[in-house]
Amino acid sequence: MGLITETNAQYYSGQQVFTDVTGSTIVTTFNTDLVGTVANVSNANFSVTKNGSTLTEGVDYTLASVKLNQINFTNPLVATDQVVVTLIQPAINANYGSYEYVSLTDIVNNFMVAYVGMDKLIPRVKRSDVIFHAKRGLQEFSYDTLKSIKSQELTIPPSLSVPIPQDYVNYVRVSRIDEDGVQRIIYPVNNLTSSPTNLPIQDANGIPTQNSFGENNQANQSKTEERWNNNDPDDITGELDENNTNVYDWAWWKLNFGQRYGLDPQISQKNGWFQINERLGTFSFSSGLANELIVLEYISDGLAYDMDSKIPKMAEDALYAHINYSILSTRSNTQEYIVQRYKRDRYAKLRNAKIRLSNLKLDEIIQVFRGKSKWLKN
Repeated sequence: MGLITETNAQYYSGQQVFTDVTGSTIVTTFNTDLVGTVANVSNANFSVTKNGSTLTEGVDYTLASVKLNQINFTNPLVATDQVVVTLIQPAINANYGSYEYVSLTDIVNNFMVAYVGMDKLIPRVKRSDVIFHAKRGLQEFSYDTLKSIKSQELTIPPSLSVPIPQDYVNYVRVSRIDEDGVQRIIYPVNNLTSSPTNLPIQDANGIPTQNSFGENNQANQSKTEERWNNNDPDDITGELDENNTNVYDWAWWKLNFGQRYGLDPQISQKNGWFQINERLGTFSFSSGLANELIVLEYISDGLAYDMDSKIPKMAEDALYAHINYSILSTRSNTQEYIVQRYKRDRYAKLRNAKIRLSNLKLDEIIQVFRGKSKWLKN
């Protein structure tokens, strides 16, 4: 049996048509689960029409409480009725490209069938243990192997801070988007400034003061952050006023731009800087980025939402090897040479997964080298 269960109409148009159906129930075969009204709030990702007329959930039909792809009709269908179930566009988009992934549930089921049982290296194991090691493997793979990078398009408010995303683990890149839609990299502040995690209020002798509970009194605003937010970026980058002829001759300065003595390449750029404010739980930006459009790219662990818990098929075998090694290495009376064998097996398959997912294309590499004036024969 083939692995593709959706028709072309279901995949590309998000539609499934039912004709010559009798009774009060139909079951859709979308890869995407249908979502209806939850807690009296309509979050439906689909619509239903019968003979061209749109039906209302809760009046004309309901979703089954157990199998979410089952629709129960208030009035039974007759053979002449035509029912069309249509996914909304965001649900259709989420379904595109789904064939390249395998769900965490399928990983656990496949492992229990293929690796556990009589005459196998793992004769028995609790399903909960397999689920734990599968989730841990997915987390570890998400950090440096899987394509788990997410991104948010944000506008920096006058406060120069945006909240850290809910499923954030680490940042990948922060970019400013210019008027042409081109990304301009925003670099971290490094040693330029910092955001203190505590703001104790001191007395005249510099000793922190305490409240009635014996805890240090804390200030509401950091003076370091306040000065950073009010600074002039030109004072840091060393950019000159091109109209000030008293400092440099304009013609000479233009010809020698970027060659001035003492410039630090780390800070000699005009895209601005960002830092992570652990005290406030925000990304903070330099003063010149107010009201700018940015893209924040970050890594999640793959377990924050159900839709995240899927693994590229190119890394499927590596995850099986990780579960195998994790189970065997934590069991007593397992011979060490077996543990080391599966440790090497995990390492080799994880390396193969990284190479596959790096998605290197020879034509693209050649084009980059051509840009470097290094011609290659192909």
